[in-house]
Amino acid sequence: MQPLTIIDRYYPEKNPLKHILLTHSRQVADKALWVAHRHPELQLNETFLYEAAMLHDIGIFLTDAPGIHCLGDKPYICHGYLGAELMRKEGYPRHALVCERHTGAGLSLAEIERQQLPVPHRDMLPVSLEEQVICFADKFYSKTHLDKEKSLEKVRQSISRYGDEGLTRFDGWCERFM
Repeated sequence: MQPLTIIDRYYPEKNPLKHILLTHSRQVADKALWVAHRHPELQLNETFLYEAAMLHDIGIFLTDAPGIHCLGDKPYICHGYLGAELMRKEGYPRHALVCERHTGAGLSLAEIERQQLPVPHRDMLPVSLEEQVICFADKFYSKTHLDKEKSLEKVRQSISRYGDEGLTRFDGWCERFM
């Protein structure tokens, strides 16, 4: 599987959105691989980590986020499950799970219902270690500030705005992956 070939299918033109997607995705892939190299005992599948990290945000073009050149019609929070639908159509159901489960620190059904989020009503929590590592790595990089990695404190502040459940998951990942 060649993630860039799939990205080119949905982002055929060289433009600011494609640049944002590729830059962000490479940052997340590098951080995920950093975790894999730092923790060989986890026996993470590095090929899958790279592929899935490169594709985790493939659905952003379908959302309405003009600040990052996304001109679709869905709320930005929908990009995960929309990307999962694309990946399933491409024949990559395992990669689709990463797309669907990386939003926030993952989303439980209870969080989705409590916050009345416009996403399918089901648990969207990272399950496999690779899913967890990519979700963790993603939190350190913004699509609006491509030039720097967020500090751990900034990441925690960002996650805490949405409740304790996600912060507890993230803190557990910090203990395991840092």
